[in-house]
Amino acid sequence: MQVRNCRKCGRLFNYISGPGICPTCHQAVEDKFQAVKKYIQQHGKADMKEICRECEVDTAQVQTWIRQERLQFSDDSPIKVSCEMCGKMISGGRFCAECKDKMARQLNQAAGLGGIMTEAPPDRKPSKSSNRMRFLDNQ
Repeated sequence: MQVRNCRKCGRLFNYISGPGICPTCHQAVEDKFQAVKKYIQQHGKADMKEICRECEVDTAQVQTWIRQERLQFSDDSPIKVSCEMCGKMISGGRFCAECKDKMARQLNQAAGLGGIMTEAPPDRKPSKSSNRMRFLDNQ
């Protein structure tokens, strides 16, 4: 366990993992998240400025929650973030569906999979010698 200074308030705390903020600041962020979530549920057509003004939260924090897919909006909502690869406006996450598919194909090609396996691998028959006990020579 490490002792660190909180990035928000500067207090010392025992750091285990996650963002470098103390439990008090972390709880304050979670309280803000719940307030934003409740406001969005009550005011589905609200835009980013209205949400940030009414809930007293920073725009960057709301965008972070959207990218983490903690906040979800309907398709007709004015709140969107841009895909980190192509810049297309999306309602949540980091990448649009097309970029996710492209990355998955590239990963499969890099791993040598090329595509989905359609055939089952051939069955291997155990050889007679594979069932026998083996001893190491002690020299």
